[in-house]
Amino acid sequence: MQGANLIAEILKREGIEILPCYPAQPLIDAVAKVGIRPIICRQERMGMAIADGFSRTTNGKRLGVFASQQGPGTENAFPGAAQAFSDNVPILIIAGGEPISRAGVAPGFSAVDNYKHVTKWAANVNYVERIPELMRRAFYQLRTGKGGPVLLEVAQDVWNAEFEGDLDYTPVRGNKTGPDSDEVTDVADVLHSAQNLLIQAGQGCLYAEASAELVEFAELLHAPVMTTMPGKSAFPEDHPLALGASSVAYSKQTAHFLEKADVIFAIGTSLTRTNYGKKIPSDRVIVHSTNDPMDVNKEHRADYALLGDTKLVLRALIEEMKTLGSNDRDGSDTVAEVKKVRKEWESDWMPLLRSNEVPINQYRIVQDTMDVVDRANTIVTHDAGSPRDQVTPFWESTMPRTYMGWGKSTQLGYGLGIIMGAKVAEPDKLCINFMGDAAIGMVGMDIETAVRNKIGILTIVFDNGIMAIERDHMPFTADTMDSLDLGGDYVKIADGLGAWSKRVDHPDDFVTALKEAIEVTKTGQPALLDCIVKEGHDFSKY
Repeated sequence: MQGANLIAEILKREGIEILPCYPAQPLIDAVAKVGIRPIICRQERMGMAIADGFSRTTNGKRLGVFASQQGPGTENAFPGAAQAFSDNVPILIIAGGEPISRAGVAPGFSAVDNYKHVTKWAANVNYVERIPELMRRAFYQLRTGKGGPVLLEVAQDVWNAEFEGDLDYTPVRGNKTGPDSDEVTDVADVLHSAQNLLIQAGQGCLYAEASAELVEFAELLHAPVMTTMPGKSAFPEDHPLALGASSVAYSKQTAHFLEKADVIFAIGTSLTRTNYGKKIPSDRVIVHSTNDPMDVNKEHRADYALLGDTKLVLRALIEEMKTLGSNDRDGSDTVAEVKKVRKEWESDWMPLLRSNEVPINQYRIVQDTMDVVDRANTIVTHDAGSPRDQVTPFWESTMPRTYMGWGKSTQLGYGLGIIMGAKVAEPDKLCINFMGDAAIGMVGMDIETAVRNKIGILTIVFDNGIMAIERDHMPFTADTMDSLDLGGDYVKIADGLGAWSKRVDHPDDFVTALKEAIEVTKTGQPALLDCIVKEGHDFSKY
């Protein structure tokens, strides 16, 4: 068996279903022969994003894999690895490499050397005999601990090299770690005695599939819950204790309870400082739970820490809390306070959410979309910039993984690939990506990838003809040279690529167009709504 066929066989045994990729790479034909679906993209970064969205949607239980040719292919894929690394997404990258005889010779591109800062683990496959060993190590890394991309660089000689003997390979199981029992007792006492406890839940709650435990824990302690942007949907946002997600924009109730908190319990999050999340006050007691010891005391002082899988940590805390009995916090008072502040916030923003202004207010589109779709059977994501900040606070997620928040790195256009990966993973769900005209300008050609592969996604473009949020950074340039102005007819572009498309100029026409687009996606054809919107970048901040 040749090296390419050997890798394909191992991928099949590991349950791999798709291979986003770009030729030329011997693995593409090899995986097709064993029933794995190649998805050839227009640009490698989008292929990485498709693999990313597939892994996110399935919490890494079904892994995304991406393959690229040596040299330029692997070079072009680098941004996708960087984005996935920043968001801790498990993806297997199989990159073509130079011949063994040319390894280390400039200007040949070494994926292992260049990707080492944006991967969890990387290795050279320099002998065909090492393939089973290195594939085992790769899958163990993907399934154990904090997520992240893993890279195998396959030397050119290895693809066609003959593997002697029978393949001895069984699928790899990962490991979960649980918290120390004494530390659980100490933390439980702190959380139980807190006067104003706030829970911050990150995407670790999603990957551990611990939403039920998170709800039980919050109700047990009568504690309000905010999520990080990547953690959005881990806690149902229609729950009486839900505060919503924090990004550049956030709800009034998030700001209120964060300021009020005396103890903050951060679980399933790295607590990395970011511009895309409400800052955690430094003068509060912080209890930090993560599955990566490198995150503890990284950028925030941890007064107490629990290491372990989120579900195991929450389960242990719940059992310990039950032994402590009730605390002094009044659950009804907390619920009433959340409700009161939320009503104030909704009152502040309802004029925009129901606005009839022309050009269309972006918030009206968000609200109308939420009113129309079945949110429990819809997956939503956003692109970087204004769409993220306009959608994230106001889209109410009620089920895990019905929203994919992303962006410690904020690469324009990445949301298009993520939503394609989500649709491939969950073909029966409506999958929507909100993006700006700057973002579609970067990646729009990959709409054809969705067309060709019958990936029926819905793209809603906030088309204001300008890079609006950049105005504050370069006002002179914007006002005197029109440097931030954008142009293009995205309906014609989408139509030319084979997608269904429609332009929407008036808010009263949006719902009808949206319903048409949804019906189109059910046929496998992608749809695009080019919504002519106001420039505005007024975001929910308190």
